[in-house]
Amino acid sequence: MRFDDDAQLDTSQIEDRRGRRLAGRGGIAAGGAGGLVAIIIGIVVALSGGGGGNGSLALSPELEQLLNQTTGGADVPSTLAQDCRTGADANAREDCRIVAVVNSVQAWWQSEFASAGQRYTPSQTQFFVGQTVTGCGSATSSVGPFYCPPDQKVYIDLGFFDELRSRFGATGGPFAQAYVIAHEYGHHVQDLTGDLDRIGNDRSGPTSAAVRSELQADCLAGVWAHNAVGTGFITQLTPDAIADALDAAAAVGDDRIQASIQGQVNPESWTHGSAEQRQRWFQRGYDQGKRASCDTFSGSI
Repeated sequence: MRFDDDAQLDTSQIEDRRGRRLAGRGGIAAGGAGGLVAIIIGIVVALSGGGGGNGSLALSPELEQLLNQTTGGADVPSTLAQDCRTGADANAREDCRIVAVVNSVQAWWQSEFASAGQRYTPSQTQFFVGQTVTGCGSATSSVGPFYCPPDQKVYIDLGFFDELRSRFGATGGPFAQAYVIAHEYGHHVQDLTGDLDRIGNDRSGPTSAAVRSELQADCLAGVWAHNAVGTGFITQLTPDAIADALDAAAAVGDDRIQASIQGQVNPESWTHGSAEQRQRWFQRGYDQGKRASCDTFSGSI
């Protein structure tokens, strides 16, 4: 994946809180509609019999203590607006690359909604380190990237991309990162169209509404990928880039993660879908390039 050196980046779509110090407490946001690493947390909760309702987690005393601590030190002002001005910056820096991906994803959905006579409401992405406060409660980086419906923001600790390689075994690569961001913006699209409301309390199982929602977000990520070059930010997508996205999608499949953590696979506790399903739905969106191709709520998945 390469960006047009002359493309103008819009850092106003990013809230950079990497230099902020956080104090306070609250329930951890378990991914809103589904952060990737939230699969692991869901497994741990299921195995322990804990959890609680409304998307909150039962926290250990140690984790509660951590969230209650006040971290010292002064805030460090963000330099993102100065560092990330053009596509050339996106080709040179990871944080600027994510800015460019967010700009491209939102440019596509803006035009797609307009062509359908609908209104797209832009969402902000927040960069943070360690922990942050969201409309879904307090969240730590262990939750992974997630979308929070109450404040309609995407949250990400950029350190997750290192974990995608080291912890989940993905090959990584810039377009693997783009897939993650586009997936979370798929949840924003679902929020705007009302598809997130279809989950209700059907939150686990191989054909649950939760799994269908996650696979739809994968498909919507593929739809953007199909149309990404046309947004003016990305100059080319090679087969290797798409392969990186597919590899990342498989790495965060429920079956792959369960087999790694538990040594066995339990489809009844799935929340995101299998590796094969996640790859297949991303590929479908990429091949067809249309939102209409992503109806995961009807028929088999």
